[in-house]
Amino acid sequence: MSTTESRSATAEPTATADQAVRETLEDYTLRFAPRSYRRWTPMVVATTALGGIAYMADFSIGAGIGLAHGTGNALVAIAVAAVVIFVTGLPLAYYGARYNIDLDLITRGSGFGYYGSVLTSVIFASFTFIFFALEGSIMAQGLKLGLGLPLWLGYLVSTLMVIPLVIYGMKALSKLQVWTTPIWLLLMIGPLVYLIVTDPGTVDRFLAYAGTDGDGGVNTASVLLGAGVCLSLIAQIGEQIDYLRFMPPKTEANKRTWWTAVLMAGPGWVVLGALKQAIGVFLAVYILAKVGPDVAPEPIQQFKGAFDAMMPSWLVLPLAVALVVISQIKINVTNAYSGSLAWTNSFTRVTKHYPGRMVFVVVNLGFALALMEADMFSFLNDILGFYSNCAIAWVVTVATDIGVNKYLLKLSPLQPEFRRGMLHAVNPVGVVAFVAASGLSIAMYFHALGDTLQPYSPVAAAVIAFVLTPLMAIVTKGRYYLRRTGDGIDEPLLDADGNPSAVTLDCHVCRQPYERPDLAACATHDAVVCSLCLSTDKAGDHILPASA
Repeated sequence: MSTTESRSATAEPTATADQAVRETLEDYTLRFAPRSYRRWTPMVVATTALGGIAYMADFSIGAGIGLAHGTGNALVAIAVAAVVIFVTGLPLAYYGARYNIDLDLITRGSGFGYYGSVLTSVIFASFTFIFFALEGSIMAQGLKLGLGLPLWLGYLVSTLMVIPLVIYGMKALSKLQVWTTPIWLLLMIGPLVYLIVTDPGTVDRFLAYAGTDGDGGVNTASVLLGAGVCLSLIAQIGEQIDYLRFMPPKTEANKRTWWTAVLMAGPGWVVLGALKQAIGVFLAVYILAKVGPDVAPEPIQQFKGAFDAMMPSWLVLPLAVALVVISQIKINVTNAYSGSLAWTNSFTRVTKHYPGRMVFVVVNLGFALALMEADMFSFLNDILGFYSNCAIAWVVTVATDIGVNKYLLKLSPLQPEFRRGMLHAVNPVGVVAFVAASGLSIAMYFHALGDTLQPYSPVAAAVIAFVLTPLMAIVTKGRYYLRRTGDGIDEPLLDADGNPSAVTLDCHVCRQPYERPDLAACATHDAVVCSLCLSTDKAGDHILPASA
């Protein structure tokens, strides 16, 4: 077909397509991140991703577990959760960085199907506003102590201040995270080192602390209850991948730094997370006698107590507040950003309409503000313990599909697929495994199967997901992964190094150039259509038919 004939056959761009194009090309919302946009080095991407885990919630989580169950149980629980998070996060991080897609797009082709992964998008969006609310609560506590602001006003300030920062996507976030990380690290690690060096007895008191519910020994029930709370953070890998999808192509020349960056910023986030949780236990035990158990889990109180020991009183509150505010901004721009992507992804697929990502920035912040005003901080561990069952079921299902179904059983396609028309609407492999694992573990968490089994709900979520995912793939013989095997484009999808191809073609609908992995052939014209225009195609005119 000639260029003139091709243009005459091209459909006029719709208002929806134009709006979607304008608003998604800054950070490639809902779509593959092209090579032309990914100009950062592996270490800049890694630093940006790690900057997003500067949250203070880890200190509260660790403190809550330690005060309830004792230091010994808390440290073992933190270690157990960290191992699970690292192992499950590795395959997800690799796929996100290697194929330049976010966790929702990975989930679609890893056992859930095109519409089936809407379930997990909602789970992930919930993660972002729960933790936004937690961090906002911590910041409000700092503003109340340092500036005298009432909590309700602190909640509002912590919510509104991130909106300008999150509008511009990866370009703005990378600069923010890189420049603030050294300051944050100094303020966090400095007090801990000072206390240990000047008063070694703090370490002995920390290690000997038995907890309000413990006897000083390590027991399975306490460890699993604590690990369940820590495992609520397993979905953090989704936020890491929102940055890792912008990794440059992996080549022979950069493979060492590429892998280092992926390991550090992917599953490696949990190493720093576990350290922060342990520090939270340490600081809570340190200030317990001075402030009491009710406020000892509050990070602002923990760092105020630590700063009190090492600097003049006039400097204590300003530094403590500065640490809390920097931490809150660093993580909550990520929470707002990632949450808006998850909500937009789900809404666009279900309604075939793109409303604009900023709509869901506001929606996500609205949910978070409501949780803050409801004083979620006072029942933090209950919320996280319940939520962790859903998060574990999802992440373990996808990780198992990649590690077992793709590489061992070879029933799941090795290369991830996310485009509409290429996938079945629902894949029972992931959906059944996820629903069964989360449903049964939640029932256990709420004592439906007895008090004895209640602490084992996170274990049940992980084990059921791990067993059912390959079992369902075997039962279905992998028939529900791909709706068709070819996308109608002759150009190879991958280059010689196995990276997504950088060859560019023009979309028939929105008339914009996109790289090869983001496109599929049009069903009604001799042309190609981008993944987002396929998603918003209400009539289905461009969707390729299923293979025979």
